[in-house]
Amino acid sequence: MIQTNKQIANYKNISEDFERMEHVEPERVHIALNPPRCKDCETYVEVGDTVAIGQTLGVSQGPFFKLPVYSTVSGTVEAFTKKVMPGGEEDDVVVIKNDFKDTMHESVGERSDEEINAMSQQEIVDIVGDKALTGLGGAAFPTHIKMGTDKPIDVVIVNGVECEPYLNSDYVLMQERPEDMFKGLRYAMQAVSAPRGVVAVKETKKKLLAMLKEEAAKHSDLDISVVEVEDFYPQGWEIATFKSVTGIDVPVGTLPMEYGILGLNSSTIIGVYDALKYNMPVIDRYVTINGDAIKQPTMFKTRIGASTKHLLDKSGGFKEDAGDVNIVMGGPMMGQSTPYEDITITQTTASLLALRDENPVEEPCVRCGSCVYSCPVDIQPVQIMNAYKKGDKKALEQLEVNKCIECGICSYVCTSKIHLTDYMRKGKNFLR
Repeated sequence: MIQTNKQIANYKNISEDFERMEHVEPERVHIALNPPRCKDCETYVEVGDTVAIGQTLGVSQGPFFKLPVYSTVSGTVEAFTKKVMPGGEEDDVVVIKNDFKDTMHESVGERSDEEINAMSQQEIVDIVGDKALTGLGGAAFPTHIKMGTDKPIDVVIVNGVECEPYLNSDYVLMQERPEDMFKGLRYAMQAVSAPRGVVAVKETKKKLLAMLKEEAAKHSDLDISVVEVEDFYPQGWEIATFKSVTGIDVPVGTLPMEYGILGLNSSTIIGVYDALKYNMPVIDRYVTINGDAIKQPTMFKTRIGASTKHLLDKSGGFKEDAGDVNIVMGGPMMGQSTPYEDITITQTTASLLALRDENPVEEPCVRCGSCVYSCPVDIQPVQIMNAYKKGDKKALEQLEVNKCIECGICSYVCTSKIHLTDYMRKGKNFLR
């Protein structure tokens, strides 16, 4: 949910040299049994079972694919229950008590470079799919489906751009694991026979760029480069990133593969490396806890299935004078407000913001046109809002509400403080 201009201006961004970093091992994890786009999980474990890291807990059914569900800790299955997810909905979870032994399942093990280099596209796709890797930039689209394309791919682009205030989880991961990221890029290029690979990072991230360019030089046998892109919002939107890197303007609603582009988030490409090199699913995430209502903003590394309440407590909780607090899952522009503090961390959870709730008064539209001029996908937010309020599905279709990428710009620029992005979401859901 978009915040006020004043709050955006006053945000203290966590830099790549953020002074507070903490590794948190949760006592329990709540593993979602139905990842995004999936339902009806067939579980393989029962209460009382001992499980290991990387062990399959069940398989969830998607519309045209299946995704296994993995344990992110070793320990004992305590219960099956429901827990609030980042989107605000309750979902079925399996509760595992951590034994803190980090016992790996027998399926986890290192592959040799020679074995990986000899793999076909289908073999790589099968492994990535089996490890349930999805887009970690937020979209959560199954990565193996992207990598299984039969379209000729000219370039694999690693999107290392985090363009929202406060979000630096990908930057921290890229700094910690640059070698693994480039190896993951090599694997992706191998899978789709791409002659070129690019890592895109904002031009303002000087320290990170220097580190990545040094690493890229070690892969001189391939055409791999690091490209500096402009620092603007929403540069992290993949279509904007692709245009900055290649000059190609991919139409909204068109698959980038049709234009010879395979795009993967930087965290996702490291997940590709872990899946192929170690047969390891994604078990942890960097999560930013920040905002003007937080006592001590902190970057955490924790296991998937951990609780945001635990991380909030580790950050000192809310300031005494915070007043009403608005909790936002995600960034201040595209994130969603939630009344819950105790939310399960999933593969796509990168941040939780706690902000003083300023409750701006929504006023009638003055027809200034700011939302139309600012929209990156050229839709008309106010007309869409009005169509939604009337329940006019035909108008919503004609106004192309489904083109909205929920970037939050229309709400941000609105002089009347109308939460237009919320209406765009409601309009899209109404059509569904």
